[in-house]
Amino acid sequence: MIGFYVLIGIISLVSMLVSNRLKSKFKKYSEISLRNGMSGAEIAEKMLADNGIYDVKVISTPGRLTDHYNPKDKTVNLSEAVYNQRNAAAAAVAAHEVGHAVQHATAYDWLTMRSKLVPVVSISSRFSQWLVIGGLVMGAASGGAGIGFYIAVAGLIMMSLATLFSFVTLPVEYDASNRALAWLKNKNMVTQQEFEGSKDALKWAARTYLVAAIGSLAMLLYWGLQVLGSRD
Repeated sequence: MIGFYVLIGIISLVSMLVSNRLKSKFKKYSEISLRNGMSGAEIAEKMLADNGIYDVKVISTPGRLTDHYNPKDKTVNLSEAVYNQRNAAAAAVAAHEVGHAVQHATAYDWLTMRSKLVPVVSISSRFSQWLVIGGLVMGAASGGAGIGFYIAVAGLIMMSLATLFSFVTLPVEYDASNRALAWLKNKNMVTQQEFEGSKDALKWAARTYLVAAIGSLAMLLYWGLQVLGSRD
């Protein structure tokens, strides 16, 4: 189990470093005011209109970095700061979330796949690790054979679905950022300085998903080795 705690520690440390870097980037680019004077909400509404999307609402949601697009009720949810502020960071986040709305409207394949995985992963992610650990304990008690092994394998299958979800999320997030940056640049919504700030902020936001995906894969491989090794 020492290896497990070491792995958890490394993943947590990298995740914390990336998260802190992301926060510092957004703080930095929140100080670059937009020349056009538009708020995050106004940026989002214009990008929706420019893409011919009129059935999506832009609303404010409490918290910090709580921005997201909800395909169920077709809402672009912007955190209070992003919704109201008029800076490069707010423009980047608002355009990124609208990027997801554009993906939804155009039936982007990776977003469709991720949406189908959501209900399955929301259940499997709660129980996968417990099944693996429980199966290993039962297997150890019975000499590495019997139902314990199959319970652990069932947990691994559930865990693999969560890992798949985290990797499917990557093209969804990167594509949304690319759509956002292309629109900001092509429509002359930002100056070159503002564009570079928006680009850098979204780059670090994407890295949080990359770290999460790598961490999920590392956990899957670790437990996979434990389960398969228990039969030797």
